[in-house]
Amino acid sequence: MKYPDRPIPMGQLLLCGALVVTLSMGIRHSFGLWLQPITMAHGWTREDYSLALAVQNLVWGAAGPIVGWWADRSGAFKVLWLGAVLYALGLCGMATTDHHATFMITTGVLIGLAQACSTYAVIFGVVGRNVSAAQRSMAMGITAAAGSFGQFLMVPVSSSLIHNLGWSSALMSLAIAAVLIGPLALGLREKRHSAYAPAPPTPPLSAGQALSQALRHRDYQLLTAGYFVCGFQLAFIGVHLPSYLKDHQLAPDVATTALALIGLFNVLGSYAAGALGTRMRKTWILSSIYALRAVAMTVFILTPLSAWSVGIFAAVMGALWLSTVPPTNAIVAQMLGVQNLSMLGGIVFFSHQIGSFLGVWLAGRLYDMTGGYQVVWWLAIALGLLAALVNLPIQEQRSPAARVVLT
Repeated sequence: MKYPDRPIPMGQLLLCGALVVTLSMGIRHSFGLWLQPITMAHGWTREDYSLALAVQNLVWGAAGPIVGWWADRSGAFKVLWLGAVLYALGLCGMATTDHHATFMITTGVLIGLAQACSTYAVIFGVVGRNVSAAQRSMAMGITAAAGSFGQFLMVPVSSSLIHNLGWSSALMSLAIAAVLIGPLALGLREKRHSAYAPAPPTPPLSAGQALSQALRHRDYQLLTAGYFVCGFQLAFIGVHLPSYLKDHQLAPDVATTALALIGLFNVLGSYAAGALGTRMRKTWILSSIYALRAVAMTVFILTPLSAWSVGIFAAVMGALWLSTVPPTNAIVAQMLGVQNLSMLGGIVFFSHQIGSFLGVWLAGRLYDMTGGYQVVWWLAIALGLLAALVNLPIQEQRSPAARVVLT
């Protein structure tokens, strides 16, 4: 396959990539607002709703490497269009079904597949192939910040839609918005490969060879293990925080404001993490993020709950929310190259989504068993400290000739 003479223009790349992630991640981050309306409407338990979202996260992660392989080989255009269609269908099903099995298929499987086709693994693959190594971390930071802005934008919009239209019609409105991902894919059409993935002097690795070598790479394994914790923490807080606050008699707008603040401050956090990644070791950035999350959660659950404490916690966690994404994907690109970046990034993200599955489902399960979330909070704190330690020994260096250094 030939390499193009020039990459996608930077402005076009970042604008279209940012808008896709804004829509896809923004809709996803608002799902916690539907937990109580849907469970009350159908007479379900919190575990019933949590299990569907847990399956969604697991399907998203499991499909990620396959979708990434497809995007690496044929570009992101067709993948994003498929994501737009599946997202709309899944949201329509989520809005209209009252059977739990069907709800699992639409909310869990269809939306999970849609997210695999329209979020970071696919977009970062395009960015990695069309941006120089010196600018890659910064560009990924900007794209991740767009996902945070999507949360800041879409959570209040979703809350307003639920209040004014009802929960079902609100989901139908989001389905219409999800279709816009397809036209935005026009701005991300690639030629076969990027000018920043030049042909190596030796034949490039096949997808199977790249995957085999990556899975035997010690630092890749550690990075993948640490990302599991990120998924656990974010999924638990994103889905269950609104209900946790309502259980403590706080007004519904406190939860909406908290989720919006997480999105707003994560715009700054994601951009800052990407910018810092050009100046210091990305593994140090990751370790610091996980450690600070553990501290923030500890202070939050030990402090008397109020609107102010929730706002401060949301701002701090927001700065640490998706700030793991730019350094993690930049490390994968630096260690293993960009030729198979969407696929190999998808493998790391699968670990993230296994953590998300457990974070969502286990929180609902333990709530139904114990009547509270305290055990899950402490588990999330312990995992954060473990992830901080796991990331410290990772080496970012990449071997000559775009080959993987095996350890």
